[in-house]
Amino acid sequence: MASCYVCGKKKTLGNNVSHANNKTRRYFFPNLQRMKIITEKGPQRVHVCTRCLRSGFVKKAV
Repeated sequence: MASCYVCGKKKTLGNNVSHANNKTRRYFFPNLQRMKIITEKGPQRVHVCTRCLRSGFVKKAV
C-alpha cells in the first residue's frame, strides 16, 4: 500500500460498528493521488495526499 511522499500518511485500522454493536475490522484509506512533482532529485512521479496538495507542500511539475 502506498503512503504520502510528504507526510507519510497511510492506511489505518478501525472497526465497522453495526446497529447491534457488532465490530469487524476495516481500513481507512487516505485520498492519495499519483502525480509528477518537483523534488530534490528532479521531477518524480509519487503518491501525494490531497491535504498536502491543498496546503501547497508540493510543487507540481508541468
